[in-house]
Amino acid sequence: MTRSATIERTTKETSIRLTLDLDGTGETSVSTGVGFFDHLLGSFGHHGLFDLTVSVEGDLHVDDHHTVEDTAIVLGEALGRALGDKSGIVRFGDATVPMDEARATAVIDISGRAFSVLDLPFTQHMLGNLSTQNIGHALEAFCRSAGVTLHLHTVGTNDHHIAEAAFKALARALRTACAIDLRRSGVASTKGVL
Repeated sequence: MTRSATIERTTKETSIRLTLDLDGTGETSVSTGVGFFDHLLGSFGHHGLFDLTVSVEGDLHVDDHHTVEDTAIVLGEALGRALGDKSGIVRFGDATVPMDEARATAVIDISGRAFSVLDLPFTQHMLGNLSTQNIGHALEAFCRSAGVTLHLHTVGTNDHHIAEAAFKALARALRTACAIDLRRSGVASTKGVL
């Protein structure tokens, strides 16, 4: 069973081509034009063992908002498509990741219900050319388009560490939730659908 998806999405603000393979080895090639976002997506792929290729041309002359949001939307769509009907997956996952003084805990449910509870105590407005405000917005957009529930709690004093720990924890939690449960027949829901 191939659990991968390629999505192309073009609007007046962005042009995106993204490929996601859930059963990869963590190989990534990410180019969004927003350096720190590339770094976060690279960490996401590497620590989730997802092969991820992202190429984006966005209206960065405006700011980073459309590029970051639209990339997150496409990543969520690719996850949903790669999972198909979600038969056999574990469904739930959680992970806690430290990074020096920072720590992030992500708890995820591939439920079909989009919801996010985020605690990202950033003190800076920017990390490189990425607005810290858009980090939470990207995670919300990802949850909406993927149809997943995410609770993400972070602590720390270094914004770089907080953001990176958050994406690593999300990746590790998602890796667990997407894994195939060899004991499971069908979907992990008493309703029979996810």
